Amino acid sequence: MLDPTATADSGGLVLRHPIIGGEQITCAWIEIAARGPEITLLERTVNGQPGLVAQLDDTIVSVYAFDIADGRITRIWVTRNPEKLRPWTVD
Repeated sequence: MLDPTATADSGGLVLRHPIIGGEQITCAWIEIAARGPEITLLERTVNGQPGLVAQLDDTIVSVYAFDIADGRITRIWVTRNPEKLRPWTVD
């Protein structure tokens, strides 16, 4: 079984390199969450995959898509680049 991998498109602002391994991903996400204010996570389908949309007030701040195999997350694709988030709206 391969280790999960997280990749982010943040315009070079956050997660500049892929993070490999469940423990490493968890630590990185905890560190990111500790830096910021309360974020609302909304379950959404993202490009046909299970996903999350992170919202701060009325603004989408990141979008997450998950590749899943055998009931486990194998890859997390994160978009945090503000230019690429403009088309997203909250339903």
